[in-house]
Amino acid sequence: MSGIAMPRPDEAVLSRRGEIVRALKEMVPGEGVIDTDIGMRVYETDGFNAYRQMPMVVVLPETVEQVSAVLRYCHENGVKVVPRGAGTSLSGGALPLGDGVLMSMMKFNEVLDIDAANRAVVAQPGVTNLGITRAVEHLGFYYAPDPSSQIACSIGGNIAENSGGVHSLKYGLTTNNVLGLEMVLITGEVIRLGGKHLDSEGYDLLALMTGSEGLLGVVTEVTVRILQKPETARAALVGFPSSEAGGQCVAEIIGAGIIPGGMEMMDELAINFAEDFVNVGYPREAGALLIVELDGPEAEVDHLLAEVEAIARRNGATSLRVSTSEEERLAFWAGRKSAFPAVGRISPDYLCMDGTIPRRALPQVLARMRELSDKHGLRCANVFHAGDGNLHPLILYDANKPGELERAEDFGADILRLCVEVGGVLTGEHGVGIEKRDLMPVMFSEDDLKQQQRVKCAFDPKQLLNPGKVFPELHRCAELGRMHVSKGQLPFPDIPRF
Repeated sequence: MSGIAMPRPDEAVLSRRGEIVRALKEMVPGEGVIDTDIGMRVYETDGFNAYRQMPMVVVLPETVEQVSAVLRYCHENGVKVVPRGAGTSLSGGALPLGDGVLMSMMKFNEVLDIDAANRAVVAQPGVTNLGITRAVEHLGFYYAPDPSSQIACSIGGNIAENSGGVHSLKYGLTTNNVLGLEMVLITGEVIRLGGKHLDSEGYDLLALMTGSEGLLGVVTEVTVRILQKPETARAALVGFPSSEAGGQCVAEIIGAGIIPGGMEMMDELAINFAEDFVNVGYPREAGALLIVELDGPEAEVDHLLAEVEAIARRNGATSLRVSTSEEERLAFWAGRKSAFPAVGRISPDYLCMDGTIPRRALPQVLARMRELSDKHGLRCANVFHAGDGNLHPLILYDANKPGELERAEDFGADILRLCVEVGGVLTGEHGVGIEKRDLMPVMFSEDDLKQQQRVKCAFDPKQLLNPGKVFPELHRCAELGRMHVSKGQLPFPDIPRF
């Protein structure tokens, strides 16, 4: 995984940079095009900031017509395009290309429609995740997916990565909460998928687009489902002597048929750096901390909390606190939500991984990760969505020390291989981007990857949208379309051909 490579810039395109910039300024006038070195510097990386790459030019469209015109021009002139939201991607999904147009969608930042009767909100892709909840909370509603970066990440970026959050166990990921999309294809064609109605007939293209990482089109409008705020929400803060004990408690809670609104775990290192950051009373002596939130009618919440407490005691809980007010509940979550920035106080750099495993494998994987920490000589703090097995190991390193970035990447690659080995997957919500791109063959066969690329070719035959991401080896669409003939025999000769 060390030394992730990006596609080599096309010198023919770079030689036309002046012409391309002039054309873009005609399509997006005013301050819509940034082509100076100092102006583009803020776009050279995203949340996966171990890698940096200056774009050829940045364009900030304000209308669907401008997005369509830019994409059509790039398609006709063979220019690559990298769509970008708030730039919080932790997998390098928004990393620019030296010979490409970086299309920032952050001027699309308005909530267009609040439809409480249909429990739906229509918003532009640059609206923040938390901004949707803020727009409807006065009506008693909220938007369920809540990644830790929700204060900054855009809803368009959430679509690209299929983001989740601490409440994804009960309420699902982005794909479970999106009702419709407007998007522009690389040809400039504007299409609509879904809407406020129930599921559409035919192929589920809406699900295909959610998590497509900017490889298939550029989202210009999003319709999401909003939920009524539950009558009661209370959280339990449970300390355990070890991560294994906490992991077993998670398994038993789910096994008992209890589906918490959120269930998160932190190991000893994460507990202490989070408590240093927020000072909310996390049990520093605990080997693992479990935050379990129950929501719904008050009587149901009280009953389920008693069941969770009994399960926790059976699994050796060393401490247990239940929130008695909304302020205390939010305080319990404050440390978990602040875990990533809190790391900055104890380590110059860190990699935030994102693998997902079966819940039953949690104790085994946590034990193996401690062995990997010793092997690579780097500390690792664990913060993860325990209920759905989505791990977020934070690998601590110092980029100023020669070789530490490479060791951190090798450590991360070993963790992801471990996830696949125990029956899990490479990513839960951060996407593949460039971070996991070269590990895709660990999970998928060559035929699997070619089939995925055929979908890409159906939408983007010239491979201009966000190339260099997701696929470790990019095949030309013409190659993927060829039929393999062996010894003069077509495959499946009994199938009619037209």
